[in-house]
Amino acid sequence: MSWNWKVLDAGRFALDGGSMFGVVPKALWSKLVTPDSHNRIPEACNCVLLEKDGERILIETGYGDGWSDKEVDMFAMNGGNIVDVLQQNGVDPDSISTVILSHLHFDHSAGVTLLPKAKVIVQKQEWDDANNNRSTMTKTYLPKVLDSIRDRIELVEGNTTVCGDIQLTVRKGHTWGLQSVEFDDGNGAVCFCSDVMPTINHVGLAYSMGYDMLPWDNAQTKRQLLNDAYNGEWRLILYHEPDSPIVSVTKDDRGNFGLIPM
Repeated sequence: MSWNWKVLDAGRFALDGGSMFGVVPKALWSKLVTPDSHNRIPEACNCVLLEKDGERILIETGYGDGWSDKEVDMFAMNGGNIVDVLQQNGVDPDSISTVILSHLHFDHSAGVTLLPKAKVIVQKQEWDDANNNRSTMTKTYLPKVLDSIRDRIELVEGNTTVCGDIQLTVRKGHTWGLQSVEFDDGNGAVCFCSDVMPTINHVGLAYSMGYDMLPWDNAQTKRQLLNDAYNGEWRLILYHEPDSPIVSVTKDDRGNFGLIPM
């Protein structure tokens, strides 16, 4: 039996456009997305609910709650969270048996504190790095998040299969231990690619984020991901894409990749 799935909007926020596009100059990236008066661009938290045989699995949990007024204003948070969107879709948050996190940056993982009964799966490399705050961003790994999952975490190492047939693939670049999540819904493969390629505007290999720990590695990882997706006719789910989070991959006669909203 294949997985049924749905993208859940677990909150909107905004991040600095320059940071989101790294070395790409504003003269170029601002043609793709218009920044606000604070130079921020819109971001989504597109979590994925998987259901099969009565089991419910969640990929990513958004930025959660408990933010100060200053932080809400800084990140232009709209107040959404994963519990609210689950309930809006008729899903009891306590029925989520497993949460798979691509990595442990707050905008992907902080909502896990609202799901205290779920087992949490993450790469051991990412867990070790998070606990040692191995990041150029000093406040992206939150102690309250790490403490909330210490007694319910399942650490995996390298490419592996979990929950029967869900494939986890290490995609080094944004962090050392970031993983993508691949599954089959009966119509082919679907890949949640996380911050390897956060939005539709990041398909270019040079369009990496200033937040990436290893920009060159991320470009190579992205190339491999796009090749895999193109050759395998995968659909991709883009975590931060605010408008068209589900895309397919094209390639022109010069070998350049493109994304088509689905």
